[in-house]
Amino acid sequence: QVQLVESGGGLVQAGGSLRLSCAASGSIFSINYMAWYRQAPGKQRDLVATITSPTRANYADSVKGRFTISRDNAKNMVYLQMNSLKPEDTAVYYCNADVQISMTSPTVRRYWGQGTQVTVSS
Repeated sequence: QVQLVESGGGLVQAGGSLRLSCAASGSIFSINYMAWYRQAPGKQRDLVATITSPTRANYADSVKGRFTISRDNAKNMVYLQMNSLKPEDTAVYYCNADVQISMTSPTVRRYWGQGTQVTVSS
């Protein structure tokens, strides 16, 4: 079993910054892919940023130039540094990972965290 736990959300004013963290734990042989998604009330869950080994990153157009995704492979953690925040960034942010749980099995499973709330005021 694998667990993902997000932290670092909160309330900030427009133009401010937050740093989100996601810790993966449990039966992990390797993490092939990590990402951040977000979901605003009444909206679809959308991809924000992805990162693969070693440090290849991709971003949604709406956050490009403002957000930075990074990864610490030794700690099985992924981060999202969010700068120049806007009210439209308000959402629940979810960590996502594709995990191979055993070296003897090629099976890869997708896991989700419980989410952390980010609220940006005008």
